[in-house]
Amino acid sequence: MNKTAMSSAWHHSRRGRGHRHKEQGRVTRDRVEEQKAEDSVPHGTCMTMCPAYELRQREAQNRLHRFEMVADTERDHLPRADVSRAVKEYSRPAAGKDSTRASNLRPPSVLLKTVCHLVDDIATSSTFQPWAEVYSFVFDRLRSVRQDMIIQRVSGTDCVAVLEKSVRFLLYASYRLCGQHLQYFDPRINDTHLQECLSWLLESYRDGKHQHQEEFQALSLLYNLGSTEAIQHVLELPERIRSSPAVRLALAVSRAHMERNPVRLLHLAQRLDFIQVCAVHRHLLPCRTDLLLLYSHGHSSRNCRYPLQRLARLLFLKDTLAAELCQVYGVNVTGEWVNFSKSSFTDAASGDLQCRRMHEPLDDEQWNCSASSVIHGCA
Repeated sequence: MNKTAMSSAWHHSRRGRGHRHKEQGRVTRDRVEEQKAEDSVPHGTCMTMCPAYELRQREAQNRLHRFEMVADTERDHLPRADVSRAVKEYSRPAAGKDSTRASNLRPPSVLLKTVCHLVDDIATSSTFQPWAEVYSFVFDRLRSVRQDMIIQRVSGTDCVAVLEKSVRFLLYASYRLCGQHLQYFDPRINDTHLQECLSWLLESYRDGKHQHQEEFQALSLLYNLGSTEAIQHVLELPERIRSSPAVRLALAVSRAHMERNPVRLLHLAQRLDFIQVCAVHRHLLPCRTDLLLLYSHGHSSRNCRYPLQRLARLLFLKDTLAAELCQVYGVNVTGEWVNFSKSSFTDAASGDLQCRRMHEPLDDEQWNCSASSVIHGCA
């Protein structure tokens, strides 16, 4: 080999070693940065549901909720806090306020224990009433739980379990408190937090297989009927999830909604379980309106009578509620018969028509039983 060739080979070899050293150096720096980022994440050391400092402060300032007080001290000048029932309240981030102090943060296991307390001992209890107050308390404390999770960057099975119970609670509340005065329940705020929980939960499912993934993929689609993003997300899921019964049913409901086929959608809705009805219920009243409009044009005749009982089955309602809905939209009901007329149908429904009035009426005991089974994922 001549000198020129040897010199060229030596230079190439040197450049190759230089590139390898640079690449190794870059990888090392990346690992160091990742380790620094990991070390900077705070890890909670508070092993109770409410940090001791906050508990003393709220007790001294008389800011305890009645669900957190020691029994028989509620009427005292300064009620005492029950450590086993007090839960850290949500606090907005503020300038100069250290929200990353380890003693004020609860580790993942304690956060899951807190959520179980909120569900088992508060939300599903028949002792604490009215339920609007129960919702307000649990909503705030669940928000605090998610705040601790965000600060600590919690992930894994505990994170998924917390989010699943939160989603079920918010879905159930959207159904149970539908139509309540804004002072007690704001559906937009509930929707915002529910969408955030769903988005976080679906993202967490990317880390691996989870027991209830099919259920919540279906719930997300049912809650967001008409959303192309929600449909696209489901269609990109693995085949084993797309082919599960829950997701297949949700896709069928979504397709009927996209095709503006109210008869098909309401027929499919009768196959949904309770938590799925909670997810889809906000779409049912517009769907029923479309069905009445469709039949008012298709069966418009003075001599045509349609059986009320059959129409009630199509509307997925009891006979009395179906008759009430017909009258609101100008559809004439006489006894057990309905007379459709396209000229008498009115889209401008009266202002007092509420989605809640089309719900299945339940007494307090049934509501509490349904809350327990729904939030625990047994319904």
